Amino acid sequence: MCGIVGYIGFNQASDFLLDGMAKLEYRGYDSAGIAVIGPENVIKIQKKVGRLANLEAIVKADPNEGTIGIGHTRWATHGRPSDMNAHPHASEDGKFAVVHNGIIENYMPLKEELIEKGYHSNLKLIQK
Repeated sequence: MCGIVGYIGFNQASDFLLDGMAKLEYRGYDSAGIAVIGPENVIKIQKKVGRLANLEAIVKADPNEGTIGIGHTRWATHGRPSDMNAHPHASEDGKFAVVHNGIIENYMPLKEELIEKGYHSNLKLIQK
């Protein structure tokens, strides 16, 4: 089952996000990730397949500093568990990051519309 945690405040967002995601571990998931707005309003995304400890190791080695962020634990219903398929996902220009729970049933028309507008997709959402 998926879980979403968000933080806006004065402390380091990544600490709060990882702590909140740890509280969701009982729900089951296959990957985890965080997106934090850091210095100069740049969004830094870190995500990893597997247990939350895998993500925590990445964040410890390369701190994700900022006071606004979102975290997600993913349970794959579409697309195999992988670092690329883990959430959050960023816009092509890096101006925003998103997470979602559940299946986006109309993903193909949305994807086609975005491609028509010049956006690119490097995600393989459906893998059998």
